[in-house]
Amino acid sequence: MSDPAASVTTAAAASLRARVLLIEDDARLGRMVEDYLSEAGWTVRRSTTLAQALGELDAARQGPGFDAVILDLMLPDGDGLDLCRRLRGSGDDLPVLVLSARGDPLDRVIGLELGADDYLPKPFEPRELLARLRAIVRRRQGLPGGAQALRFGRLEIDPQSRQVRVDGEARALTGYQFDLLLALARHPGRVLSRDFLLDAVKSSGAQEVYDRSVDVHISRIRALIEDDPRHPRRILTLRGAGYVFARSQDAA
Repeated sequence: MSDPAASVTTAAAASLRARVLLIEDDARLGRMVEDYLSEAGWTVRRSTTLAQALGELDAARQGPGFDAVILDLMLPDGDGLDLCRRLRGSGDDLPVLVLSARGDPLDRVIGLELGADDYLPKPFEPRELLARLRAIVRRRQGLPGGAQALRFGRLEIDPQSRQVRVDGEARALTGYQFDLLLALARHPGRVLSRDFLLDAVKSSGAQEVYDRSVDVHISRIRALIEDDPRHPRRILTLRGAGYVFARSQDAA
């Protein structure tokens, strides 16, 4: 990891700023990340345990709240994925960026399946951390006004509020999952390859770079919007080609 005390450019300091909860028990790394983000104009609160982080999140609900969480997986009182699981289980769409020194690709897949928005292995470049953090916060804050909601039978996708509803009931997609679903819904009836979807989501600021992540997120989206995820009718798979968002209103 390069020196995070390096100067931040004026342009970076003037760009997106928000409140972030940093959950990291490594004192040296935590201080460096906190200093770097603070210099870039972010407000940072740091927790070193799951228990402390849960307390910060509970307290934040009574105030301005957090715009994102940076989550280390290996914490002294448990696995960081437990916190991610708890957030998504409660319907909270707070963006989560996972940090981990564990190199097993399965950890990344599990993290995405549990609702993490992005995953950054250690060691990392501080500028990349900042870029990824900005991306997931931008996606949650939504698009400029004027975007019309898309309706497919009982399914509604609202780009302006970045909400997805089935029968009027909100479904808690992560920012990355929302962008994937929106990319599919804007091209109903067309076969979209993984590469196309990756490019479409990257254009909105996402930082995912490997194609199998699309499969993980599509599976999670189906679990949230399909009546029977094992037999999907809204997002269809064309083996070897990609995915199709059903054009027919009857299929939705």
